[in-house]
Amino acid sequence: MTQPSGTPRDESDRDLARVSDELAGRLRARGVGVHDDDSPEAIVALVEDVEAFERAVEAHGGDLMMDEPPAHHAGQPDDPHFLIPVRGDDESFTQYRARLVAATAAIRGHKPHS
Repeated sequence: MTQPSGTPRDESDRDLARVSDELAGRLRARGVGVHDDDSPEAIVALVEDVEAFERAVEAHGGDLMMDEPPAHHAGQPDDPHFLIPVRGDDESFTQYRARLVAATAAIRGHKPHS
């Protein structure tokens, strides 16, 4: 059975698309690639993982203004570990997320700057 247009389901889908687009824009502004086939759930997970990475950088003495370059620009981080990994054009969500989580763990195991 189909629902008529204008139903709460349609509104929910529009809201989900709007929020996904907003979050994808935030990721792109941080230099993180978002692919057309990334699901809304994947986009949310990437935002959470990027925020965890940023918290680890800050906890270890990094400065996000220096360590995260604008999109499509080379970074000059205080420490190369503090540069967020770049997502390859052909890299899946799962592959990139694994690298991002590993980079976050590496920072957490890195001696903090003073």
